[in-house]
Amino acid sequence: MIGHDLGGRYEILTRIGGGGMALVYKAHDVLLNRNVAVKVLRQQFVHDEEFIRRFRREAQSAAALSHPNVVSIYDVGQEDDTHYIVMEYVEGHNLNEIIQERAPLQADEAVRIAVQIADALDHAHQNHIIHRDIKPHNILIGKNGRVKVTDFGIARAVTSSTITQTGSVIGSVHYFSPEHAKGVNTGEKSDLYSLGIVLYQMLTAKLPFLGESPISVALKHLQEDFEEPRIVNPHIPQSVENVILKAMRKNMHERYASAHEMQLDLDSCLRPDRLNEPKITFTAVNDMEETRVMPAIRGEVRPEAASERAEPVATTHAAAERDDLGAKPEPKGWKKPLTVVGVTLVVLALIIWGFLWLIDKLDVPEVEVPFVVEKPLDEARRMIEDAGLKVEDPVIREHSKEIPLDHVISQTKANLRVKQGSLIELTVSDGPELEVLKDYVGKPLQTAIDELGALGITEQNKQIIIERVFSEETPDTILQQTPNEGEEFNPESVEISFMVSKGRETVEMPNLIGNSLSEARDLVKAFELVLEDADILYEPSYLHQKDYVISQDPFEPKDKVTKGSKISVRVSSGPPEDAKEHHFNIVISPAEAGKTSEIRIVYSDARGEDVEWGKRQITSTQTFPVTVVLAPDTEASVTVYRDKQFIDRKSITYEELAQGTNTSTLTFPGDDVQPTGEPVQGEVDESDEQTGEEEQQQQ
Repeated sequence: MIGHDLGGRYEILTRIGGGGMALVYKAHDVLLNRNVAVKVLRQQFVHDEEFIRRFRREAQSAAALSHPNVVSIYDVGQEDDTHYIVMEYVEGHNLNEIIQERAPLQADEAVRIAVQIADALDHAHQNHIIHRDIKPHNILIGKNGRVKVTDFGIARAVTSSTITQTGSVIGSVHYFSPEHAKGVNTGEKSDLYSLGIVLYQMLTAKLPFLGESPISVALKHLQEDFEEPRIVNPHIPQSVENVILKAMRKNMHERYASAHEMQLDLDSCLRPDRLNEPKITFTAVNDMEETRVMPAIRGEVRPEAASERAEPVATTHAAAERDDLGAKPEPKGWKKPLTVVGVTLVVLALIIWGFLWLIDKLDVPEVEVPFVVEKPLDEARRMIEDAGLKVEDPVIREHSKEIPLDHVISQTKANLRVKQGSLIELTVSDGPELEVLKDYVGKPLQTAIDELGALGITEQNKQIIIERVFSEETPDTILQQTPNEGEEFNPESVEISFMVSKGRETVEMPNLIGNSLSEARDLVKAFELVLEDADILYEPSYLHQKDYVISQDPFEPKDKVTKGSKISVRVSSGPPEDAKEHHFNIVISPAEAGKTSEIRIVYSDARGEDVEWGKRQITSTQTFPVTVVLAPDTEASVTVYRDKQFIDRKSITYEELAQGTNTSTLTFPGDDVQPTGEPVQGEVDESDEQTGEEEQQQQ
C-alpha cells in the first residue's frame, strides 16, 4: 500500500497501526493538501457483503459526529476490493503508549483525560452511537494535550459469520463489560464500564482482570471482584476511586445513568472538599446468571438397548421349542417358517452391529484448541498437532509491527472445542513491512529528510545520523550513506547515516593592507587563497608607499573565507603626479651640552595630520631629514619637541614649494642659544638626507 494513490486522492505514506479488522496508514490528501489517517479493511473481510454493508453504514454514522474529542471521519470509499475510511490525522501518541511509558499517571492528568473521553461518549450516545471498544489503543493524545476518541461504530459491523471464522468476539476482552462478555446486547453503560477500566489502568498501571486466555478473562468480568484501585496505588484520592468503583459495577443499573453524569462526577472529584469523601457502597445484588455446564446430546444406540429389544423374540422362540418337546409332531410345513425367522434374526443382528460400528467411527472425540497467538510458528504447529489437530497449509503471512517475525498473529477457532483432526488456520508475521532505501548520494540532505520523514524516520528519534565534512561539493550535498542503495530496512528500528558536505574548508582572511605586495602574495599563498596578476590594481596614494597594499576585496580581514577563493587588491603606485616633496633638514643640539636630550618630531602633510616621525636620544648636535608630501593647495609642517617641550613648528605651502627649493634647514641650538625661528636655506649632504628618509620610512 505504501506509495499507492488510494481513490486517486490519498497518497499512502506509511503504516501507523492496525488491528484485527483493519490496517491504518498515514496518507496525504493531495486535493486539500493535508495529512489524513486511512483505515483499510483487511482482505479476509472484503467478500462478506453483510459486513461491508454494515461497515459503510456505521462509518457513515460515525462521520455524523462532530466533537472536539472525537476523531473526525472525512470520507468512506472503495477501490476494487479495498474498502477504506479516511479520518482526521492526530499528531501525537495513543493512550496505551503513554500508559506503558509512564503509568501510573497523576490523578489530575488521568481525570483530565477521562473527562474528555466521557464528553466524547456523551456526544456519541446522544447520537445513538455506542463505541463498544473503549480502550487506551483507541484514545489518541495530541501534542496539544487534546484527547481524541477513534474507531466509533466499527465494532458493530461484525457479523455472526465473522465471529465464527475468527473464533473470537470483536473487541478487547480486558475492557469488556460483563454484559458484553455474556454476549447480550450492549448499551451505553458498557462504554462507561470500559472507561472505568481505562481510568483504573491509568492510575494503577495494571489491568483489573488478567488470565491465561480470553475466555478466562471474560469469566472474571462476570464472576470475580477486582483489586480496588487504592490498594494498588494509595495515592489515588477516595473521590476518584469512587468514580471507578461506580463505573465498573457488574450490575449495569448501579453504574452511572449516562456519560454526562459520569463526566460531571469526574469534573468535581478533585475538589478539595471531595478528596477524602466516604467510600461509595452498593447493595449486594447478584444479577448475573449462574454458569451451567450443559451435557452434550448425542444420537447413539447402546448395545444393551438393542439386546433388550431383541429379547422378546428370542424368548418366544425358546418357549415354542419347549412346547414342541411334549407336543405332537407338527407337519413338515413348519420348518420353512422357522428357517426364515432364524435368518431374519441373524440379518437384524448384523445390521445392528454394523450400525453400532458406524456410529463408533463417526463419533469423533472433541479436543480443546490451544491458544498459540504470539508464539513461534514451529512451537504453535507442535502444540496444535499434539492436541490432535492440523495446521492448514500454507499459513497466511502478513506484515506486523507488533508481532515478531515468524510468530503467530492470529488463529481460527481459538479457545473452542472442535473435532479431533480439524484444521486450524494460522496467520503468521512476516515482521514489519520493509522498505527499500533509495540512493541519496549527490542529492540535497533536505530531500532525504523529507522522504524518510514520510516513513516516520526522523532526526528527533535519532534514526538519522548526520556527519558533516569539508568537500568540494555544494554544502548540504550527501556524499555517502549507510545502509547502501537498495538495501531493505525496518522503518521502526533503522539507523541511517549520511556524510554531508559542508563545502570547502574555510580560513580567516588575513589583513593585507599596509603590507608590501610581495608580503601580501606570501600571505595569500599561506592561507591557500588565490591572487592572480589580473586582480592586482595600481592607483596613486598619498597614504601608502609605492608597491604597498591599499585595500583588499571582496573579503575583509578576519572574514571566514573558503580555501581557494579568489581575491583582489589595490596597490599604491606612489603619490600622484602633481604631488611635490619637500625635505626638512632639522639640525638640533641637546638642551645642555654634553647631556642627553630626547628629540621628538611630528609632521603633517597630504598623508595625514600629526604623523609621528619618531624619537631620538642625542648628546650632541645632529641633523634629522624629514620629508613631507604636498598636494595642490595644501601645506605641510614639521613640529619639533625636545625633552617633551615644544621647540618650534615650521610650515610650507604648495605654492611656496613651487617657487622655491625643495629643501630647507631648521636649526635648533641648546638652551643657551635662542632660535631665530627663521629657516636657514642651504644644501644638505646627500647621505644625511638619505639616512633621514630611511628613518622616516621605518617609522
